[in-house]
Amino acid sequence: MPVIVARRPVRIVERNALAYRRIWYVFLTGFAEPVLYLLSIGVGVGRLVGDLPGPAGHLVPYRTFVAPGLLASAAMNGAIFDTTFNFFVKFKYMHTYDAMLATPLRVREVATGEVVWALLRGTIYATGFLVTMVVLGLVDSAWAVLAVPAAVLIGLGFAGAGLAATTWMRSFIDFDYVNLAIVPLFLFSATFFPLSRYPHALAWVVRCTPLYQGVALERGLILGDMQWTLLLHAAYLGAMGWVGIRVAAARLGLLLQP
Repeated sequence: MPVIVARRPVRIVERNALAYRRIWYVFLTGFAEPVLYLLSIGVGVGRLVGDLPGPAGHLVPYRTFVAPGLLASAAMNGAIFDTTFNFFVKFKYMHTYDAMLATPLRVREVATGEVVWALLRGTIYATGFLVTMVVLGLVDSAWAVLAVPAAVLIGLGFAGAGLAATTWMRSFIDFDYVNLAIVPLFLFSATFFPLSRYPHALAWVVRCTPLYQGVALERGLILGDMQWTLLLHAAYLGAMGWVGIRVAAARLGLLLQP
């Protein structure tokens, strides 16, 4: 019986995979977006920018500096898209979860299944992007093999937060708040320029943001700057995901069960 219960969230993943089998090209857009950013800004604009200091202070080409940040952003976007927009449509308009709860599935298993699917999606994007980086010669350290597990951790943090936040959404208008949070995170989490370029007070604000934790983690691994502070970044993202899933499961229990 415990094995059967443990497999129930997998049914959610299986359902989502079947839903995308005829629109696989939509699925792949999450991979294409960061690659286009890398080619246009990292490689194209990077020729005008020159070298920037990496985590250890050594100068690296701009494309090498930007690529780990885009990898972290890809993991964030893959997780957020499924746990906010897609989840809201299935919950509010398609009543998919009402049908699921008519089966032996329980609320916590539904929440876990959606988070696992979001992580799987983010992992595929991160793996594809890391392979692209290797092909372009942007990976010099063997520690880069940990970049994909780190991307899963980033996805966990944002999937938990996204799922929890969506349980308070009332209409599509509320998703403006999602964009209001995601776009500044993408632009100002030291993705495109180093933290040293910020005013001192603003730099500390950026250090506290979740995507910065992911960018710093990925940049340290891919550039081979292994510091104990990487564990703090990982712990931040893991705690964020754990709290988000707990909150989402509690909220869904109130919303979906009579």
